[in-house]
Amino acid sequence: MKFGVIVFPGSNCDRDILTVTKGILGVPTRMVWHQETDIHDLDAIVVPGGFSYGDYLRCGAIAQFSPVMESVIEHAKEGKYVLGICNGFQVLTEVGLLPGALIRNRKLHFICDRASVRVERNDLLWTENYQAEEVLTLPVAHGEGCYYADDDTLKRLEDNNQVLFRYSSSTGEVTTEHNLNGSMNNVAGIVNQQGNVLGMMPHPERASDKAIGGTDGLALFQGLLNSMALV
Repeated sequence: MKFGVIVFPGSNCDRDILTVTKGILGVPTRMVWHQETDIHDLDAIVVPGGFSYGDYLRCGAIAQFSPVMESVIEHAKEGKYVLGICNGFQVLTEVGLLPGALIRNRKLHFICDRASVRVERNDLLWTENYQAEEVLTLPVAHGEGCYYADDDTLKRLEDNNQVLFRYSSSTGEVTTEHNLNGSMNNVAGIVNQQGNVLGMMPHPERASDKAIGGTDGLALFQGLLNSMALV
């Protein structure tokens, strides 16, 4: 079992992921420079947060053309695991691994805070260590985190139960009041139809160590690790 963390110019959460996967969970992890194309040795790929290519044009718009992303697309098509966090989620929508787009926050401000996030389903590897409708507290840090999709795409997401996380109150109410960035349907994270690709705006890696104030995100990585161990 081996993790890979993609590193773009401007990535700034890559070592946060490394601290969790290698430092806390003890799993071999390789930092993958964006110009590499050979990732066949990796079981799970993480596209981390940050400001890939300075977020010029729009978030993730340039990173989608990095050579490594063709390999990440093939990795996903083979049924292997891909996790995109924050800027990584934006990149995954740009390359078409996930539907929709991430646009400017509702009030056009950069948001750096902690958010309540409700787990919508726990029958996937990403959330098998949570309870359905459990509320997590996860850090967020984004200026373009508002999830947008057309009506047909939103309907498909809902019909196929592809929304994995929603912004909510601390007790689990999903309302406009508790939608911090204006995301449609309070979307905080979605999966592809196969369930092996996850994109989410909140940062589980920043909530995986008691020393920094919370561990609500650690179970996501543990669920992924457990699933890889069964393969």
